[in-house]
Amino acid sequence: MTQTLDILERLIGFETVSANSNLALVDYVQSFLIERGFQVHRLPDASGQKAGLFAVLGPAGKGVLLSAHSDVVPVAGQDWSRDPFQLHVDAGRAYGRGTTDMKGYLASMLALADRASKVTLHEPLKIALSYDEEIGCVGIQHMISELACTIGAPRACFVGEPTEMQVAVGHKGKAALRAVFHGQAGHSALAPKFLNALHMAGDFLAELRRVQDTLAMVGARDEAYDIPYSTIHVGQLSGGTALNIVPDRAEMLFEYRHLAADVPQDILGRIQNGATSVLEPYQRRFPAAALEIDPYNTYPGLEVSSDAEVVQMAQRLAQSNSTTKVAFGTEAGVFDALDIPTVVCGPGSMEGQGHKPDEFVTLEQLALCDGMMDRLLEELAA
Repeated sequence: MTQTLDILERLIGFETVSANSNLALVDYVQSFLIERGFQVHRLPDASGQKAGLFAVLGPAGKGVLLSAHSDVVPVAGQDWSRDPFQLHVDAGRAYGRGTTDMKGYLASMLALADRASKVTLHEPLKIALSYDEEIGCVGIQHMISELACTIGAPRACFVGEPTEMQVAVGHKGKAALRAVFHGQAGHSALAPKFLNALHMAGDFLAELRRVQDTLAMVGARDEAYDIPYSTIHVGQLSGGTALNIVPDRAEMLFEYRHLAADVPQDILGRIQNGATSVLEPYQRRFPAAALEIDPYNTYPGLEVSSDAEVVQMAQRLAQSNSTTKVAFGTEAGVFDALDIPTVVCGPGSMEGQGHKPDEFVTLEQLALCDGMMDRLLEELAA
């Protein structure tokens, strides 16, 4: 626990909000692992301001992969009672941005890496550290093509997002989309003569709500989730330059999160049909009217059978007999899409502490995670 907390203190000190570079943290992790005999493969992004890495220790073979991301969500606008980028340990809690999501797990991973370097492994320990997870699992999707040719695919992968150390076997997939509405500008005193792009956006919003109602009433259901159906959410709508000008352009950002039983292309098809039904009446009067939909980011969901070998292994290591499904997305679906047996299991509570001011992870949760890592080391060294 002492070593895990010491490492966590270093990790929290790196202000790796997704908008910032993560290179200083990656430098630290890379040096830490190289000093302990790991073979490290650093993977920079196109900008050169972000990087991830894959690392391996031990003999050739499949082994087990532990996966974490380096970025954290912003603290701007949140009312913190202490410095979010300095670890504070008080009354059984470790406070700081990322303690739960998910530098606590990363610290436990690195403490395990140190212990693993002092024993003889009979199968390899593998590590993945990604970037830009918080903005849609972007980094791992850029990195994943290098997995096989660097450290090789593992026999099992554990993604350490906060699940209160329960074994999570599922989460929804997600698509993030941008809709752009093109209208016709004019003086607001003559507004009916022109095409208000915001009015078109409002009509499209109503169509999205109808699609959502259909998914809730007749779509697939999975009662293991708090919201047991696929969902559509509009997060941003903008347009217009002045009150007395009819806006000729509007933009909407929205998403859908889908159950494994709902085909994402079918949901997109319903959305596109709704867009067509909105656009056609406008085009009859305003031929230049247009509505463009761009799915600019997607990541897959996760659905693992509760009796899968990787689940039984995770339960054994975490000393848990139950499974759960989580509301939030993770990088686990990216690994699972490569037929790598993957589950999610890590310290802390996303609902209770994740993304909130005064984020914390309890020392009890960190100790449970360290215990899981110890049991994994026993298996790898057996």
